[in-house]
Amino acid sequence: MAPSNNNSKGFQLSCPMPKFDFDAINLGHGSGGILSQRLLNSGVFDVLKNDLLNTRHDGAVFDLQGKVAFSTDSYVVSPLFFAGGNIGDLAINGTVNDLAMCGAMARYLSLSFILEEGLPMTQFWEILQTIRQAADHAGVQIVTGDTKVVERGKGDGIFINTSGIGIVHAQAALGWAALQPGDKVILNAPIAAHGIAIMSQRSGLDFETDVVSDTAPVHKAVEALLDAFGSNIHFLRDATRGGLASVTNEIAGDGKVGIELWQKAIPVAEQVAGACEMLGLDPLYVANEGVFVAIVAANMANDACALLQSKGWPQACIAGEVNAAHKGQVLLRSAIGGRRVVNMLPGEQLPRIC
Repeated sequence: MAPSNNNSKGFQLSCPMPKFDFDAINLGHGSGGILSQRLLNSGVFDVLKNDLLNTRHDGAVFDLQGKVAFSTDSYVVSPLFFAGGNIGDLAINGTVNDLAMCGAMARYLSLSFILEEGLPMTQFWEILQTIRQAADHAGVQIVTGDTKVVERGKGDGIFINTSGIGIVHAQAALGWAALQPGDKVILNAPIAAHGIAIMSQRSGLDFETDVVSDTAPVHKAVEALLDAFGSNIHFLRDATRGGLASVTNEIAGDGKVGIELWQKAIPVAEQVAGACEMLGLDPLYVANEGVFVAIVAANMANDACALLQSKGWPQACIAGEVNAAHKGQVLLRSAIGGRRVVNMLPGEQLPRIC
């Protein structure tokens, strides 16, 4: 897919690319010499500049106050560009959201590229621009990083690693021990859009749809929940690889509780549901990038949903509950009232999804 000048999140990627004397990444850009400096100075450092990154040291030095959370993730999505975003905003949002699931608000990120020889500079430039826009939108600073180049055929264009540090919310008391029978399972948004957006653009699987990825930062929604409800928010987890089914299985297994999901309550966009049916996929197992599960005290659940809806997540809902009847298992109450076990995803349903 060719790069575009904007995306569905409203980011305007209008900054013109500088005039380089090369059209694509070559091995010399990973040498540490003149070509590396040209790429970094006119590209990475200029686009992502801030006071900490501008020191151009091997690391960043800064002050932090309070309890700190740290997370890291790598991004290998294929294709690099998809409806609703690209690997760049995926890398920023993914780590911001991982920290949010710890009850932390991201402050600083590292950013590392593994670039493949032959990657067009136009694509790299758009990814850089999207990274800058996503970081600005999330309110985080990229303060250190690294760039490596591998031979043609060994990198699939670009791989990205981001690591992040955030300050844990003062009222966060999240953990397995907090889970209680009767707790409600809340979703902030409809499921399965990211995985279907990726599948719709892969070679041989193209079909007419306007599904776009749900990639988005969710830390401000989490901060609002913790501000309002504090320790009544018992657990948070983003439903990325393996989807809602796998993440709830992890919670049930590690938390030694049972979880029942309610099929009628789980939001799935009509286009996403239709695409899943055509591809033979269960939306419960399809990856998300802007969906999180919040397990909250029962008496706060309706208010928590209303708060999320007021913060820009109009389809936030109660989608299930925690119980003690079938510890370690997830059951789905179907639309017609029956129940079935929802198992962990046994293999890779959608490869190279994030």
